[in-house]
Amino acid sequence: MREGTDGGRDTRSSTRSEVPGPRALLTGPEFRLLVDLVADGDVVVLSGAGLSTESGIPDYRGETGRRRRTRPMTYQTFVGSAAARRRYWARGHLGWRHIDRALPNTGHRAVAALQARGLVSGIITQNVDGLHQAAGARRVVELHGSLHRVRCLDCGERTARRELERRLREANPGWDARAEEVNPDGDVVLAEEWIDSFRVVDCRSCGGVLKPDVVFFGENVPRPRVQHCFEWTEDAGALLVLGSSLTVASGHRFVRRAAERAVPVAIVNRGATRGDPHALVRLDASLGPTLAALLAALGVPS
Repeated sequence: MREGTDGGRDTRSSTRSEVPGPRALLTGPEFRLLVDLVADGDVVVLSGAGLSTESGIPDYRGETGRRRRTRPMTYQTFVGSAAARRRYWARGHLGWRHIDRALPNTGHRAVAALQARGLVSGIITQNVDGLHQAAGARRVVELHGSLHRVRCLDCGERTARRELERRLREANPGWDARAEEVNPDGDVVLAEEWIDSFRVVDCRSCGGVLKPDVVFFGENVPRPRVQHCFEWTEDAGALLVLGSSLTVASGHRFVRRAAERAVPVAIVNRGATRGDPHALVRLDASLGPTLAALLAALGVPS
């Protein structure tokens, strides 16, 4: 059941930790309040890149981030330049191997376990790695799409990324580049000589331009998808943010909407977030250990 200020909970005030040690964190009042919120059920999870760092996928702004040397590809650059598309697909072809090998971590499995117990009603993820589903979660909205799919910008056909990767290998025999650094979106840092020699393939159905089925910077999240997430947020018993700095508006807007509707917000993230002023619970903590402790406190098998 949702409680706002009339029910005794002030969703605008915050109980925050000052980065205590692990033992103090998991026995402190903030953690206890998190347990109580989740125990009430109807929790909607909003997850970000910080949830996947323990699977070996770096983030942009957290501890593994440092805002990397290669800035993300923008939609406008991708559609406007064949050279930019070649650069993207050369780097993405190499980076995909890293994404495809990644396995769900303790945090992903904990969210799936909470959902299986009926405490989590839905998951909104800003991640494009598919690890929530790989952990067994359902009712997942991929806010920014998925690297596991490819879309033709001309005919709209969607195909599996693994099929495209097979075609790219066939089109580039002997191409044996090595990544210098992997980015969160499957992009890598790659020497120009490898980019220049890379051959891009087109849509098999119409010969059109292929793009990963993800929302690039400068591209809008489809409005029906956003509206669906707003509806989940408004109906939630609580919004639980996991591993997101909420720097970009696409995720932060759901925290704002929750606050407007007196839906309690809990945030677990390493480092400050843009949503902190709206948080009833704010834990500066590693996701895996915290969520494992949450399962134990709730008596949910991991």
